Amino acid sequence: MTLVLLVIIGGVVLFLLLVLLGSFTSIGPAEVGLVTKRVGKKLEGGALIALNGEAGYQADLLMPGLRFKLWPIHKVRRFPWVQVPPNQIGLVIGQVGAALPTGAKSAAYRPEFGNFADVRTFLSYGGQRGVQRPVLPPGTTAPIHPVGFVVLTSDATFGEVVSDATLAAIRQVDPAVLRVVHITPQGDRDIVGVVTTLEGPPSGDIASRIGGFADVTAMEAATDGGSPIQVIQAVLRSKNDLHDNYQDYQAFLANGGCIGLQHDPILYGSYLLNPFLVRVELREMLVVRQGEVAVIKSYVGLPTEDTSGEEFKFGSIVKPGHQGIWSEPLRTGKYTLNPRIYEAEIVPTSILTLNWSHVTSEAHSLDARLAPIDAKSKEAFAFSIDLQVQIHVPDTRAPKVISMVGTMANLVNEVLQSAVGNYFRNKLQTLGATEFIEKRDEVQAAAEQYIQSYLSRYEVETRGVYIQDVVFPPDLVEVLTSREIASQERATFAQQRSAQEARVSLEQQRGVADMQAQLAQANVSVDIERSRAQAASARAEGEAAVITTTGNAEATRTRALGEASAIAEQALGLARAKGFEAQRRAIGAEQTALVAALREVAAGHVKIVPDIQVGSDSGILGGVGAMLMQALARGDGAGTASDGSQWDDAPIDGDDPAGSGPSTEHELTGADAVVEVTTSEPAAVDPPSPPPPSDTGT
Repeated sequence: MTLVLLVIIGGVVLFLLLVLLGSFTSIGPAEVGLVTKRVGKKLEGGALIALNGEAGYQADLLMPGLRFKLWPIHKVRRFPWVQVPPNQIGLVIGQVGAALPTGAKSAAYRPEFGNFADVRTFLSYGGQRGVQRPVLPPGTTAPIHPVGFVVLTSDATFGEVVSDATLAAIRQVDPAVLRVVHITPQGDRDIVGVVTTLEGPPSGDIASRIGGFADVTAMEAATDGGSPIQVIQAVLRSKNDLHDNYQDYQAFLANGGCIGLQHDPILYGSYLLNPFLVRVELREMLVVRQGEVAVIKSYVGLPTEDTSGEEFKFGSIVKPGHQGIWSEPLRTGKYTLNPRIYEAEIVPTSILTLNWSHVTSEAHSLDARLAPIDAKSKEAFAFSIDLQVQIHVPDTRAPKVISMVGTMANLVNEVLQSAVGNYFRNKLQTLGATEFIEKRDEVQAAAEQYIQSYLSRYEVETRGVYIQDVVFPPDLVEVLTSREIASQERATFAQQRSAQEARVSLEQQRGVADMQAQLAQANVSVDIERSRAQAASARAEGEAAVITTTGNAEATRTRALGEASAIAEQALGLARAKGFEAQRRAIGAEQTALVAALREVAAGHVKIVPDIQVGSDSGILGGVGAMLMQALARGDGAGTASDGSQWDDAPIDGDDPAGSGPSTEHELTGADAVVEVTTSEPAAVDPPSPPPPSDTGT
């Protein structure tokens, strides 16, 4: 009996000891204790957590330390605290609370919920089951109820899944997206985050903009209406401050946020975005550089109101804030436009160079699809032409250009390529191969004129057309090569000839240089001789002048003497003739002849004793008379002296009627008369005139 009692007491003590020992739980520093009550009132309405001591999961958690919960009434399990690693976020899924409203995807949030560490507060303020809108930031360490909430990170799942709805939600989330969203530059590209929301009322537009475009309508209704630049600034002004860049999703919905693509992108920064509600697409920011404008095609905004006028038939040009192509382009700067709803066409406003070649321009890629132009000449020779065209689009005309052609790529590849290619193909068909080569400049100028006229229809200016290179067919190349070789040979020969002439000139110059001393001496000698010649010439001119003067004087004297002598001779002859006639009448012809003969003998003109005597019957007188008669017969009264000079018969009385020149008188005594024989000097003859003075002075 006693033994049995001792055993019973011992068993009770042992049981109590076991109960006591089982009721104590040591909770670690980063742990919580989940208490489950095994006995008590059952929870109503499918609740999971007991707030008032009901059976089930208890709302109060055991904090770190040694904790007592009577066993076996209570069961305690230890769970780690929720810890969110760096660069990760914690997605909270509520397993307790009210059901979500119809159509709702996430649970509404109240500031009282904090970081969900107090499940009692959560439930008392009407917390809802499902994905919670806020997320836990990196570094969060919180004792969150493991049954009330399940927390997901990229690396772990905290809590105990107790519902199918929670399991379904977990399956919808990719752990890889449970990270902080970073918007940073990528290389040299500026980036924006295009946001798409997954919960909210529909906006009725392609993209949601909080408040719609009521601000643009108000500006247009104002008195001044606002300038296009002011309207653009209003449209681009972000409203992300109303909801902390989509981080406060509850505020987003409260301010009128809608589901779908959002108008306002997010900029550089780090964002705690709920991936279950917000998705971000990284897109390149609109950057307009110097020498460019951006023509905006808006797919959202106020209804289209065309402002281009009736003459423009190529689409609508609208004011900023309306749907269509904005009349005002964006100039140099960076713009936070959503590229999903605002399409920006970059239009170079500087000189744009396009190459029809295998080389693409470094400044742009608009000519990437352009290739050398293939054309044929009139003789069917195939040419390949490398061409360069320079165009210019004025910034104020850029919207109309884009409205007509759509894009700059279309302008180049569709409009310009066909026009340029067809022109050169048609032009070459009218020219011969060599004619095209010779008239290359003319073809180029005509092409520029044509392209300029053609592009003016599209509000585009042409600034130059240049034929860069021409690839000739092999047959033509051979002909041209031969021609060029011949031309080069001619040029070579000409250069060689020029070089030879230069060499000869050099040698001449070198010889001249070598002969400078001799040339100098020779020049001195020449100068001396020239001086001597000039002196001799002067002397000769003087002498000639003297001679000329003297000769003229002598000639004048001689001429005067001759004229006087002639007159005297003429008078003397007449006198003699008269004397002879008188003498003949007086004494007869024979006696007159005899007297004349004796006169000649006395003057010595006739030899009395000839060199050869010839006898005759007449004797000496007869011979003399015959000789005298012969002498008289030769001169009509005048004789010829032995020296060959002529003489005239003098008058009987021997006087010189003219008083001319000296004479020799001989007196002869006869029986009847005295005969005077006079011999006169021969008549003077005018000397020849001296030659005229020489012009040379010599």
